[in-house]
Parts: sequence; C-alpha cells; structure tokens
Amino acid sequence: MSTSGFASARNLKLAAVLLVFCGLWFMPVPEGLTRDAWRLFAIFAAAILSVVLNALPLLTSALLACALVVLTGTLPPAKAYGSFANSTVLLVVTAFLVSQSVVKSGLGKRISLLVVSLFGKSTLGLAYSIFITDTLISPGFPSNTARGGVLFPVILALAQNSGSTPDDDSKRRLGGYLMFCGMASLAITSALWFTATSGNPIGAGLAAEHGLQVSFGSWLLASCVPSLLVIALLPLLLYRLFPPGITDTPHAPEHARRELRTMGAMSVHEQITAVTFAVMITGWVLAAPYELNLTAIALAGLATLLISGVLTLDDMQQQGGTLVTFIWLAVLFGISGQLNEMGFMGYVGERLAMALEGISWPLAYVSLLVIYVLLHYMFVSQNAQVLALLGVFLDVGVKSGVPVALMAYALLFASSYFSVITPQGGSQNIIFVASGYLKQGELYRLGLLTTTFCLLVFLVVGTPWILWVG
Repeated sequence: MSTSGFASARNLKLAAVLLVFCGLWFMPVPEGLTRDAWRLFAIFAAAILSVVLNALPLLTSALLACALVVLTGTLPPAKAYGSFANSTVLLVVTAFLVSQSVVKSGLGKRISLLVVSLFGKSTLGLAYSIFITDTLISPGFPSNTARGGVLFPVILALAQNSGSTPDDDSKRRLGGYLMFCGMASLAITSALWFTATSGNPIGAGLAAEHGLQVSFGSWLLASCVPSLLVIALLPLLLYRLFPPGITDTPHAPEHARRELRTMGAMSVHEQITAVTFAVMITGWVLAAPYELNLTAIALAGLATLLISGVLTLDDMQQQGGTLVTFIWLAVLFGISGQLNEMGFMGYVGERLAMALEGISWPLAYVSLLVIYVLLHYMFVSQNAQVLALLGVFLDVGVKSGVPVALMAYALLFASSYFSVITPQGGSQNIIFVASGYLKQGELYRLGLLTTTFCLLVFLVVGTPWILWVG
C-alpha cells in the first residue's frame, strides 16, 4: 500500500472511532447509570476500538483517554492517575526489568540450551516444553503474573538463541509463536489449578454463596479433562494459526549440548541471578500463607541485582519499552477499575443476564458463558471481572435452572482462559507483549481464536465431564 493509501485508510479508521465516540458520548444516559459512568465507558470503548482497528498505537490511545477523562471532568485526577501506584502494575514492570538479568548474565542462554538439548528437535517441541514447564510449576504460584516473570526470560533466550529478533520480520515469527505460547499457557494452567492465580479463590468464595464448596481436589477433578485437552492441542493449533517459519531443527539438541560444554561452569553473575530468582520464587509461593506482598518481593529482587552489579543503571536506561508498557497499562487498568467501581460493569452484566431469564437452561448456560467471555474485552483485570460479574451471572444461571456446579465451574474456568482475548486482558500478558515479537493485530487475532478454541473445548468436553463428576 502506498503512503497516501495508508494515510487514507488510517484516517477512515480514526473517523470511525470518532463517530463511535461521539455517538456514545451524546446519546441519552441509560437509566440506572450516572452520566460520568456512561461517559467513561464512551472514552474507554473508543480507546480500545482505536487499538483493535489499528488506528492508533496502544500508548497513544491510552494517553488520549487519560487526558480526556480528566479534562472533561469525568474522573478526578487522583482516580485517573491512581493506577500508576497500583501494585499489580508495578509487579508487571518490575518483573520485566528483573527478567533482563537472566538474559544479560547468561543464565537464560544456559537454561534455553538445556531445554533445546531435551526438546529442541523442532519448534513445536519447544512450545510443548513451555506448556509442560508451566503446568508443573503453576500449582505453587498464587500469581500468574509472577509466573510469567519466571517463564519470560527463558522464552526470550530460546527465541534469541534461535536467531529470532523482533526487528527482522523474516525471523520474528518464531519468537512471536513462542511468546504467545507463553501467554496461552499461563491462561490455561490457571484454569487447571486452583492455586495458580489469586482470582480462583475469589471466584470460589462467590460460588460458596450458592452452596458449592470448592477445594483444591474438586477444582482439579472438574478442570483436568478439558484443561489437559487444551494443553495437548493448543501448541499445535497455534503452530497452524501462526506458523513460526523455522520448524525442524534436528541438529539443535547436539549443537546445544556442545554450546553448554563451551560455556563451562556458571559465572558469578549467573549464580547471583539464579539464587535471586530462587528466593523470589520461594517468596511468591509462600506469599499467600505468610501474607507477603508480591510486588515488594519483586522490588527486593531487582534491588539485589542492582547492588550486585548483575544489572546496572545503564541497563535500566535502555529499557524504554518498559516505560511505555507502564504508562498504557496503568491508564487502562485505572479506567477499567473505575468503570467497575462506578457500577457500569455490574449494570451491563445484570442487563445482559436478565434478558436470558425464562429460556431453557442449556441455552441460558451457553449464552451466559459466551457473553461472560466476550465481556472481557472491556476489562484489564481478570479479578475485576470476577468480582463484578461472576456472582451476577451465576445467580441468573442458577435461577434459569442451570446446575450450580456446572454454571459455577464454567464461569470460574473461563475467568482464566479468557485472559488472552486481548493483550491487556491479563497483567501477565504484558511482559510478553512488551517483547515486541507480536504485532497488535496478531495479538488480537490469536487472542480471539485461542479464547474461542478454549471456550469450545470447555463447552463440548467440559460440560458433560462436569455434569458427570459434579
């Protein structure tokens, strides 16, 4: 496409976004909502639409949205900027900075070479190694964001050691494939294990209000069949949807073993990084029972790496992309949270759910689950949606005749696997998005297809399984 043609197409997209924004802004406020809640939705919807249409970059859309909510008086500055001090946002950024030490010290290369020596005959084998590793470690992590901070540097080293860089489009796809596998793995393993993310116990508490007592064992029994089926098939599906370019690497394992021998013993910086990560991981695992703050643990790890010289201030200054991520994540996280606080999310959930009352329970069950998943386009936090909508949807489903266990588990599992539907759909995604290996359009396309696949598996396979074991 010529430069003028590209500019013309972009102008048309911007015009469409402006039209949607004006239409929402000036239409009568629906009964049951405040004017500020509706206007905040108009700004948020326009910002997300501009990103989906690729009319504006994510950072630009977020900055415009933040400026508008304050200048129009929709939100006071303190609430609009409040998420810049949010612990989840800080955890994402800190985990991304800490992960650079794994690459710089050489520990990431060493680990990636070990993985390649075991699974590296094909790119698909590497993808399965990511899913298997995450499946094994996820029960001990109460935060999928923290788990992403562990997986990301290894995946980054795997991509780089395979010659894949974000700047070279001919080699980018291998890294992009592995990065999205990391995102997708975090989503589905969080559905598999009760203790894999903090949102699961929150949702279980809401289910308990309807008489369903969820334990580690009952959760695993209900989730294992559909979740393990997704884990078995998803790397292959993504391989078809986003071909990595380089497929067969039959000599890679032997080459990796030679490289490991050449590297020799671990350097001092590798040892410091390994110990720091081990302590951080231990802290994250013990965070729930000992009431430790995940972000504080990550900050302590980052400080340790700076004090020891593994990372330097020059290294930090080169991470400009981290600042970009911090800004847009904080803005969108804050707006989404305010929409929830103003009652907009609950209002939408109630209206959509109430419209389904009176229909047969199987149809109500499928409709509620599909709507619940699609509504995640409006959220920048899984926990926020669980708190705002899960109880409402569960209540309507039960009143429509859906068995409590079926409706509750379906919503609980969806609250994990829908996290990849957008790049900002889960804070753990941001670490992988910031790598630059995947473009915005690719992230939204793969996110929708992956979420749809998970939804179908949990409907077709998960439904009869939950009814049988429940």
